[in-house]
Amino acid sequence: MRRVRPTVALVSADLPGEPQGGLNVLRETRSWSPRVRSVMLLENGDQQAILDAFRAGARGVFLRSAFSFESLCKCVHRVHQGQVWADSNQLTQVLDAFTQTEPVQFANAEGMKLLSRREKEVVHAVVDGYSNREIAERLSLSEHTVKNYVFRIFEKLGISSRVELVHYALAHEDDQSRNGSETAAKAMSRQAVS
Repeated sequence: MRRVRPTVALVSADLPGEPQGGLNVLRETRSWSPRVRSVMLLENGDQQAILDAFRAGARGVFLRSAFSFESLCKCVHRVHQGQVWADSNQLTQVLDAFTQTEPVQFANAEGMKLLSRREKEVVHAVVDGYSNREIAERLSLSEHTVKNYVFRIFEKLGISSRVELVHYALAHEDDQSRNGSETAAKAMSRQAVS
């Protein structure tokens, strides 16, 4: 993969002799090349397998049991375009798991007003799912500067993770913090393929 530098990678969830092998491949791929979009090939549609795949960085999941070459080509094409590939049942499972999590408590409910214009731009990019490297490219900054911005944002908002930041930003969307772009939830609904 390092030599060929693919734009989309199909990763089998089941690698011989390695119980978490496919998930580890997804995580490693995401860490060394966030631009590679991955599709996890699953044996079954079990909710935990789907959640694990998306948490590990998959941009799509494809069930081998529902295999047709035409569907697989469509999946790869859509993921290459930047969309998320999941059928309506899989998307429902992800959303159900998301709504069952405990709401995050924030230390500073007025935090968005404390952020600078540039910090808000970083927040928007995090909500849209960009990595630090991609944010740096989009905003013409160094990756180190983006990390510093993210750290300061966490301090100002009283949060400690990117997931909490997304929750916070979506909860405070009416604070003129999104400048008209789509929320992650709307984007996921729009990009999901039935």
